[in-house]
Amino acid sequence: MSDAVKIVRRDVLDAGQWDAQTLPLLQRIYAARGARSAEQAQPKLGQLHAPELLGGMQAAVELLAAAIAGNKRILVVGDFDCDGATACAVGVRGLRLLGARDVVHAVPNRMVHGYGLSPSLVEELAALQPDLLVTVDHGIACHAGVNAAKALGWQVLVTDHHLPGEMLPPADAIVDPNVDGDAFPSKSLAGVGVIFYVLMALRRHLRGQGAFAGQPEPDLLTLLDLVAVGTVADLVALDENNRALVGAGLRRLRAGKGCVGLRALIEASGRDARRLTGSDIGFALGPRLNAAGRLEDMALGIELLLTEDPAQAREIAALLEEINAERRAVQQLMTDDAELAVSRALLADDGQRPVAACLFDAEWHPGVVGLVASKMKDRLHRPVIAFAPSEPGSAALRGSARSIPGFHIRDALAAINATHPGLIEKFGGHAMAAGLSLPRERLDAFKAAFEQQVLATIDPTALQQQLLSDGELSASELDFTHAEALRLAGPWGQGFAEPLFDGAFDVLEWRVLKERHLKLVLRAPGGNAKISAIHFSGWKGADPGSRVHIAYRLVGDDYRGGQAIQLIIEHCTPAEAPSP
Repeated sequence: MSDAVKIVRRDVLDAGQWDAQTLPLLQRIYAARGARSAEQAQPKLGQLHAPELLGGMQAAVELLAAAIAGNKRILVVGDFDCDGATACAVGVRGLRLLGARDVVHAVPNRMVHGYGLSPSLVEELAALQPDLLVTVDHGIACHAGVNAAKALGWQVLVTDHHLPGEMLPPADAIVDPNVDGDAFPSKSLAGVGVIFYVLMALRRHLRGQGAFAGQPEPDLLTLLDLVAVGTVADLVALDENNRALVGAGLRRLRAGKGCVGLRALIEASGRDARRLTGSDIGFALGPRLNAAGRLEDMALGIELLLTEDPAQAREIAALLEEINAERRAVQQLMTDDAELAVSRALLADDGQRPVAACLFDAEWHPGVVGLVASKMKDRLHRPVIAFAPSEPGSAALRGSARSIPGFHIRDALAAINATHPGLIEKFGGHAMAAGLSLPRERLDAFKAAFEQQVLATIDPTALQQQLLSDGELSASELDFTHAEALRLAGPWGQGFAEPLFDGAFDVLEWRVLKERHLKLVLRAPGGNAKISAIHFSGWKGADPGSRVHIAYRLVGDDYRGGQAIQLIIEHCTPAEAPSP
């Protein structure tokens, strides 16, 4: 389906104001992403929006301050993804830093409780006898769970970043930037970012009460390594506020100041902490933490993030490495199934891609359907929902949805819920990702409703897959200096994309690695140097020809070391020879 990809070069309308230390290439890249100065490109913590701008913050800090003063038991309830795990760890660590002496935590098991604060989870948590329950990265849609907690006499503070429904849960306080009318300028905070903001406001409140008189003030910056990991892994937009948080967290990790658990996880993943990037979080650390929640129990991941024992951290990190390897194997089998189903559908429909896809297999694992949906979304460039039984043999299905730019998947589910009451049991999520549950017998009806909703509301131009390019690199820019500058220039991520370039190259050599990766030696126009390049899973069995047009990322070649560079190819097509 590579012929459906269109490479579009980004416009640079205003170069902005830059100091002499900023390479011209970086100036161009930043400007194309709307950053007109170094302060906008790489914002600092001093530029963060004020915590008090978040609605519900005063009520939240008063609840927490009273609980701390009264030595009440505070129960932090996380979620079973990376954002939820890091948010739970930030909540527990931060509250303890700020003087809370009785803080416990819990997390739902995906296979037992399903998503969020459910009545069944509350029933289990009753044995902990909390006075105040704090949700992190969930809660805004957990009406039944909040009601159950309130019925037991607990106070409830909801901290979340997901989109709310028409009604808010009956919590004592709610902090969520996406509640209607909330004045907080950045709607892209991850769950871990929201609880970090609550802690910042709580510290200011306690400072005003004289809680830190005559002693050093608690340093919440020690939590930013966790904030960075959760924010990047949750694929929220890296606006200026989030880039300030992530950038500071990455600097801590690179300096070896991350928590014991993250340092062990970096080591187990084979990454170099001193050169850690947002991509390393997204492709190495996040998946390993997420694997615990997908196949086992995220309590293991949270234990890693809370331990202060290096030996225990290494042991848990090694176990997560094993679980992640199992996750990759399960994911590959499920993706192969999905590829086969899609290929059959394309053959039956003369190769025409559907406007959307709903996939289901009775043997699939509910913890991995999100990854399958993501893979198939990338292949089809269509909104995709993948379903699996909530547990083996169950007639209840759990679905995970992934969308493409220009189509808000959570709003689509809300519209279906409004026009087909009772079809969906529950749902929630973001613009690009969502989750839902429904009975097996309603799947066909839901599939028809989903395809109809997409067809009726999607902009046809959104169905054209595009790669946004930062243009060509000159032969003089294809060097290690520029590769390193690009690596350090982020943090790159959702909404502030890692630089991608395109251009034509002569093919000097090519070979196939592991039957699916295309390894090339290229030469750029106007240059003499041989350049190593690789297209992962990019070989379709044909000779690439003597000249190719590629979309690529420029990186240092860690395998060869030194000043070597490599081009990571995202898209490759034959190119015509230049005119004489």
